[in-house]
Amino acid sequence: MTQQNLATVQRELSDLRKRVEQLEEEAVAAEPISREWTRQYYLSYYATTGFFLGMIGAVTSLVFNIVGSLFVGQHPLQIIRVYLTFGLGERALNPALESDLALAIGCCLYIATGMLLGALFQVVLSLYADKASVGKRLLIATGLALAVWIANYYLLLSWMQPLLFGGNWIVRTVPWWVAALTHLVFGWTMAIIYPLGMYEPYQVRTN
Repeated sequence: MTQQNLATVQRELSDLRKRVEQLEEEAVAAEPISREWTRQYYLSYYATTGFFLGMIGAVTSLVFNIVGSLFVGQHPLQIIRVYLTFGLGERALNPALESDLALAIGCCLYIATGMLLGALFQVVLSLYADKASVGKRLLIATGLALAVWIANYYLLLSWMQPLLFGGNWIVRTVPWWVAALTHLVFGWTMAIIYPLGMYEPYQVRTN
């Protein structure tokens, strides 16, 4: 094969490769998108992502309480001490109780509670504000946070703690506005970080 013929063959091969690539691109563009693996609503996904995002919301509300406690001259983990009265009773509020282990366990329980609530918030936001603006998510989260606060403090703890431990220290010790703000900070955080847990369905192309 002469040098000229070889150059001609190489040009033809190059043109054929380009044509094949072009045809492949056109074929892919023409393929229909299958919705076989998509769902209208993925409850387990939103509950799971809310479970993990709830950690962020709980830590944010805990930091809010720590800063507030320091500002008014209280123990930085005063909210955790009050929280521990649900298991330890009134002695959890005793200044002599400076157990790092007890406070660490209290922090873990506080965050675990936030994780459970996070699943609730993420599911509700996904149902009513999935593609909505941040403002609408904040509005829904505000209503839900206040509803959870009322349910927790005045429908559950107000009778459950006296029944189980003989005192109503959480509702009596924590000012109503502190409890409400704690829930609001959690809810607002969940509304802001909601997009991190949004479900994007996988689309499959079929022949």
